[in-house]
Amino acid sequence: MMRDAPYGTVAIVISQPLARVAVRSPTRHRCPGLLPQRAFRAPFGPERGPVQCWLHRPAGDTRPARDKEEETMGTRKRCIAASLAGCLAAPAVALGQSDYPTKPVRFLVGAAPGGATEIIARALGNKIAEKYSQQVLIDPRPGANHIIAGEITAAAAPDGHTIQMIPEGFVINASIYPKLPFDPVRDFTPIAIVAMVPNIMVVHPSLPVRSVPEFIALAKKRPGELSYGTSGVGSPSHMSAELFKILGKVEYAHIPYKGQSLALIDLIGGHLQFAFPSVPSSINYIKSGRLRALGVTTPQRASALPDVPTIKEAGLPAFEVSGWYGVIGPRNMPRPLVERINSDINAALKTPELSKLLSSRGADPIPRTPDSFAKSMVDDRQKWANVVKTAGIKVQR
Repeated sequence: MMRDAPYGTVAIVISQPLARVAVRSPTRHRCPGLLPQRAFRAPFGPERGPVQCWLHRPAGDTRPARDKEEETMGTRKRCIAASLAGCLAAPAVALGQSDYPTKPVRFLVGAAPGGATEIIARALGNKIAEKYSQQVLIDPRPGANHIIAGEITAAAAPDGHTIQMIPEGFVINASIYPKLPFDPVRDFTPIAIVAMVPNIMVVHPSLPVRSVPEFIALAKKRPGELSYGTSGVGSPSHMSAELFKILGKVEYAHIPYKGQSLALIDLIGGHLQFAFPSVPSSINYIKSGRLRALGVTTPQRASALPDVPTIKEAGLPAFEVSGWYGVIGPRNMPRPLVERINSDINAALKTPELSKLLSSRGADPIPRTPDSFAKSMVDDRQKWANVVKTAGIKVQR
């Protein structure tokens, strides 16, 4: 019997037909021939990687010497390949331990600076960077409802050095974009939910409305004339407006932007009439009087704006949109690494400094497990698929 391989090594068993294939290999990399019931280390040695080649040759092999020589040369090549694989696999095995991160962490954001996604990511990144010996670099890649940033994340190595902040709208993309380059649930690793963030219905001060019922009445008098801006098709701000349209039985025009902050600039400038931005991205404009708030999308009032009613209590009892923001990584991240990053994020969210900062901007920190986040992604994808179908939302890409 072949003896057991040490834990953490890769066992490679070469069958007799495969071993007969002749492959030339440099002779300076010595590799033992096939020995009956014996194991040996790969040519680069244990110090170069955790891989060992475990080769078994049946006893009593009486093949010609030429076949045995060809077999040995083929084995050399395979041993070299196995050792190289070990060198590549070693970092993945080590990840999740105390040495993470080993280089700067790239924190992708799929929206323009100034929006809720970027605000929350930067606050979180600054906090967890205090614990790491490496920088956490915020990398804004706005456009297409976080799809551009998502493509970069999906293609990255699953080593924890590329992560992405996403809103709830990210998982809705599969229902809207028929040619999406990835599956927003299957092709990523859920790491942590960071915060629950309400959206809020705001209007330009020149619009003659001060409540949800007054807005609905005006929209019905001017069907299709009012316009609103969002951070993209399928974004939380877009889905909030579409649900409001369905329940309020009104019509208006949608203008998508590459980021919520860009839409707010046009709204403040009078080029749009209303919007459903996140509270963090609009709270300063509301408090300064440059925008008028009509209602928040969540079942409860926002702690940062306690005087603003919910849309549910203001006139649409069936209306409710609760949006989350979370951190994902590439698919197939090692579980110990995911739990390590999740623990670091949750610890940061529990600090008084970050908790107070997020709450003051209208974001409520909610430390959760990776499994809890994964369930939210799946459930919310299904929930919003029905709204997408009813509203007839579809984008060709």
